[in-house]
Formats: sequence, C-alpha cells, structure tokens
Amino acid sequence: MAVSKPRPAHLHPLRTTSRDCPPEYITMAGDRSPTPDRVSRSSFSSIRENESILPQTFSTTKISSYLDQEAIDDLPSPSPTGSTSSNDSHDGLTMIQTQFQPPVTNPHSKLLGYWTPADSFRGWKEIQVKGKLASKSFGDLQVLHQIFKDTTKQQQPVKRNGANRPGDAPIERLPAEIITSIINLLALDIPPNGISRRNVDLMSLLLTSRTLHVATLDTLYSRITIPHSRIFSKFLAHISQHSTLGTIVKRLDFCHFNPAQLFSTAVERNQARNLTSETLLRCLELTPNLQEFLAQEYVDDDLDANVLRKLFLGLPRLQAVDFCGMTSNKFKEAFTSIVSPDWPTELSIRRLSLHKCLTLPSSVLETILPRLPHLTHLDVAGTRITDAALAAIPHSAKITHLNIAKCTLLTARGVIDFLAKHPAARQLQFLSLATDARSHQLLDAENVTELLPLLPKTLKSLSLKGSKMESAHIDLLRPLTKHLEELSIGRSLTLADINRLFVPDESDDKDDVQMQLDWVPHTLKYLDLSDFWGQELDLVYLFSNHCAVLKPYSDPLEVVEVAEDVFKRVSKSATAVQRSGWRLSECGSRGWMVRELSKDVKRDDGRRSWKMGAESWGMRKIPVARAEVGGMYGSFMFGRKL
Repeated sequence: MAVSKPRPAHLHPLRTTSRDCPPEYITMAGDRSPTPDRVSRSSFSSIRENESILPQTFSTTKISSYLDQEAIDDLPSPSPTGSTSSNDSHDGLTMIQTQFQPPVTNPHSKLLGYWTPADSFRGWKEIQVKGKLASKSFGDLQVLHQIFKDTTKQQQPVKRNGANRPGDAPIERLPAEIITSIINLLALDIPPNGISRRNVDLMSLLLTSRTLHVATLDTLYSRITIPHSRIFSKFLAHISQHSTLGTIVKRLDFCHFNPAQLFSTAVERNQARNLTSETLLRCLELTPNLQEFLAQEYVDDDLDANVLRKLFLGLPRLQAVDFCGMTSNKFKEAFTSIVSPDWPTELSIRRLSLHKCLTLPSSVLETILPRLPHLTHLDVAGTRITDAALAAIPHSAKITHLNIAKCTLLTARGVIDFLAKHPAARQLQFLSLATDARSHQLLDAENVTELLPLLPKTLKSLSLKGSKMESAHIDLLRPLTKHLEELSIGRSLTLADINRLFVPDESDDKDDVQMQLDWVPHTLKYLDLSDFWGQELDLVYLFSNHCAVLKPYSDPLEVVEVAEDVFKRVSKSATAVQRSGWRLSECGSRGWMVRELSKDVKRDDGRRSWKMGAESWGMRKIPVARAEVGGMYGSFMFGRKL
C-alpha cells in the first residue's frame, strides 16, 4: 500500500536524522531504538499487570529505571510549521481552527453550545462522504480540528507510475475516526524500561503524510503520561509554545510519577521547579478540554487551592478525577479551603476517586457529592464519608461502581437504606463493602441477611469481606453467583459452606432432587477466601475429593485468593496444588491460587467493560479511566490487602 511521500528534509517540519533536526526534536543521540516490548515494560516503584498468557501475574519495580539516566522526551515537538493551520492545504484538505461558542439564549450554560469553524467551511450540504452529500459523519466533524474537502475541486484519484497521488492512498481515504482508532492501538500508556523511547512508531507516522500526521498528533497528545518531573517540564514547554496542542489533551496521568527520579534530594527537586503548584496550574490553563486527571500520593503537595479550584470549577469538560492515596496536610488544607456552599449546584465530574484519602474531613464529601448529578464511579474507600453524604448523592446519578470499603463512619443501616431505596444504586456492577474484621465490622449476620436479596442482577463484583456470615447465607448467595464474576466471602463460614456454591445439595428429599435437575451453573471467576485465617481454612478438605472448589467442574472459577498466613501454608504443599491443576501466584501482600489450563483450551483474557482496562481479578481500587494497569494504581489495586 503506497502512501504519500514526505517532503524533503529542508521543507518538512519533522526531520529524520539528527544532523538535519533542530535540537528541540532530538532526545537521544544516535539511531532510534526499536519499539519496547510490551511484556517487558514496567512502571516506577509500582506494580503493573504482566501481559502474558498467565492470569494474575504482575511485574514489580522498586527502583526507578530512569534513575541516574538522562531524561528522555517521549513526546513530539511539532513546530508551528509542523502543526497544520487553516492556511495550510494539501490537495483540498484543510485543517480548520475552531472555537467554542456558548448558546445565545443562555451564555452561562456549559452543556449547550457549538463549535464555529473558519470561513472555509462550506456548509453541511457540501460535506462529501462516499459520494453522498449532507453527511453527518464524525470523521468530517472532529471536535478540535475539523477536516473538510472542497467538493468543487474534487478529482478522481490518479496513480503516477503505479503509486497513489499524495493524499489518495487507501488508508488516507478512510474516515478520520477509523484512522484514529487504528493509530490508537500503537500508543503505549505505560513508560518503558531503561532509556527506551516510548511511542517510536507513532513518531514515525508523523513523517508519513499530512493526513496521518494530523491523526497521530491527536493520539500522541490526547493521553499524556508523566513519569517524572522533567517530562512534565518539556510537555509544558511544548503546549506553552504551541497552544493548539494543549487543546488536544484529554488526560493527564500522574499515576506513574516518581519524584525521587533524577534528583537525589528533596532540595534538588525543589530547586529544579519542574513540577510545582504554579506549573501545574499553568498546565491546566493550557489544556481547556481536559477530561481526566489522574494523580496519586506523590503529587499531593503540588495540588494547592488554586489547582483544586481549577480542576473542580475551571474545566467544564472534566469527567474523571483520581486523588488516590493523598493524605498530606497540604492537600487536606487546600481541599478544605476551597470547598464552599457557594459552589455551583452541578459539577461535570462523573467518576471520582478519593481512594485512601484518609485525612479529608467529612464536610468535603458532604459538599461535593450532592453536586454530582451524573456520577457513575465513586471510590471513597478508607475516607470519612458519612451516611448523610452517601444519601445526598443526587437521584439522577447512575452509579455502576461503588467502593465504600473501610469507611468507619458509615453505619449498616445507612448503607442498606442507600442500596435499597436510592435510585442511583439500581445499576450497580461493582460493590465493595469490605472491612478489616480485626478492627471494624460494618455488617453483622442480620444485616447480611437483609442486604443480599436487595442486590441488583446487574452486579458483577461483590465484596462482603469482614462481614459476619452464617451458613444460611449460602442459600441467599446462590442466586447471585449466577451473574457475579467476583465474590469476596466474609468470616464465620466453613469451607463446606463455600462448597455449596458450586454443587447442589445431596439429599433423598424430592425437592432437593428437583433442585439438582434445575441447577444453573455459577459464573464466578474469582473467589476471595482471605477472611479464612489460620486453621479456619481446612487444607485437607480443600484438596479432598469432597470439595469442589479446586475440581475441574468448578469451572469457570479461575482465581482463589487466600489470606497471607494461609498462602504460606499452601506454599508448603505446592505439589498438591499442582496435582489439582492449579498454581500459586503472589503480588505484594496478596496471594492467589490460579487454575492452570491445558494448551488446547483458550484462556479468558480477563478483560471486562466494567473492569476499565484491568485484566486480573480482585481489584481493590476502582479505576476511573480506561487504561493499562500500572504505576501506583497497580499497587493499590492488586498489591495491597485492603
């Protein structure tokens, strides 16, 4: 397939050799290294899923691979001539600058409005797609850079010496949304190991043709991953010099950020002034179309009152915010200072994670949650959320993911009333009510009995870890196992009780015989038995013929999690585990038994829409953006007990 040839080096904004390139386009001397292997990539001082054929496998990195190395710029630096403007055209293809206009009838509305293209826009009737006019194809109406063809100059593709004319290669004639989807498959969310350059394939596409150049720029700048402060400094310099690039940015991801890189002491980091509250605020001002902001505990001191105010009140398109693990006093004081009853009645945020933000006062949640009418994902595990804050969530919300694990200020009555009566809780797919039974109990046996019949059939993941349960609850859990894929069991049960989830009861009673005939197989992929401590998990029974958990007919069960002390005992019986067709896997403080499948059996890759990009089972933290699991988020999801 032939594509249009790039212009000569003296005319093309992106040159291919270090001799011809200006300094701002060179990040490493010598030839470019090949694209890094996806399997070998890992993130900094963190845990990420290992993309192999084995489920529940992870790679960990305790020391930054960028330490003592020169910072590598993994983003292109298009010059003004490299960014196509409204004055540049190529065979009738025009890049049109646009501007958002508020509605005339309601200038203060953030929901209604329209984009106005330049004067070259010829009207809806002049948009031609596949020879038909009056098309409303999204490929011809991109949000930021709209592409239109002048139909008065439309010519039939003509080949020269067997090659396509510039701009007429088959791939270039595809709709823009299809080209963008193809190019998105080449993007790497997670930084590579060592000094390998990231997204080398994408930067090569910038040199191919104008059409692919435009689509590649959108992929490169729509999702920005910041592994360390110098990359952030270079990125900020790029969008400061070329403000159009900042309008492309949809996600700022700091989950891989490690401040200990490149600088040996905190004093040196402060003197570098790469990532500060001032530079971060400047970055947010240059990215007005930001939709996702992902941060974690390493950047909590840089989120001052001005940055937080900009996030919540100054970015009308922001939909996802993650402040995972932020507990510093600066973050707490900044958050407390901006929260006010004078805030707008509605905020644009749909997915909010305050996972393990232990120090935030209850007043913050009681102010923010009532202002989220479109909320779908809420992770407040370990926070000081109260019954009043939970009940104050607007009825228009449609919560699919709710994590209220280890929330000690919540009461069983408040949680049950919310799940039973609140309209926002009718479409739940992920629900974690987990607690650490050693220090706190949310649900007793009576509460569990009342709760289980109320849970919706849309539920895919349920955690009752830390709850007090009894044998009678198995009959209430059985209907749930016909649609659940993840189930975390509470305490006070026996392994014989758990066995009843996988096989019908045996009895001479006619009703029990009929139940066996009508038996519907379970859908469980993951079973959490980590509340079985010490001798509570009978290993003799587990490996016996009477227990169905590890037997082939318990399929599709794939992962069984056990407590840390139990995992050590099971490790001493590795032969018995292998004989049963399972293997052992561990990550951080968690351990699993994972089913081994024969080579001729196709393994489920573990990806589900409700898991937001994760492949492994049993995540403790709710993701708020679809992305590969890695960085500190990988640690909070899969490396920690609760």
